[in-house]
Amino acid sequence: MKYAIDLKVNSSQAWLEAVMGDFNTFLQDHADCERKASAMATSMIAKYPDRELIIPEMIETAIEELEHFQQVFALMQKRGVPLHTEMKEDPYMKQLVPLTQGGTNESRFLSRLLLGSIVEMRGFERFKMIADHLEDPEMKSFYKELWTSEAKHGNIFVKLALHYFDEKLVYNRLHEMMEFEGEVINNLPIRAALH
Repeated sequence: MKYAIDLKVNSSQAWLEAVMGDFNTFLQDHADCERKASAMATSMIAKYPDRELIIPEMIETAIEELEHFQQVFALMQKRGVPLHTEMKEDPYMKQLVPLTQGGTNESRFLSRLLLGSIVEMRGFERFKMIADHLEDPEMKSFYKELWTSEAKHGNIFVKLALHYFDEKLVYNRLHEMMEFEGEVINNLPIRAALH
């Protein structure tokens, strides 16, 4: 069953062209994103140890994201691309994280779960665009595996939210956050980065 909802705004062809035109730079950013995604899942366990239902899912997500990092790093090594010496600030996340701040502990918990879903669904869309555009069979297969995983994670976060919160509340907040995410995507500078 699909729990997540579709993105409000599609990524542009200009974004895809920027990525394909400088794939090594994209890989550096992609590696950073996988490390951050693993850390985010782990931080959910640290912040909400009493929410036992999320713990197995967050452990599995953290491990999968770390495995993705390992795979991207191996690809970078093959191509002679170094990791960033410092993880750069992500302008996309910088604008979205405030959606999870303020309000009650309950509302922050809900917003964190839903932000997880939104970020994964954007990853799904963008990795699929890359996979569809790649010609190398091995790379195409790798990015197909990634977009499949991102779609699964996008659904997991919403499914968890529905366990703890009323369906109407979850989907109203998700729509609201996705509207904002669409505005952010429309206004982001085009660069060879996942976001």
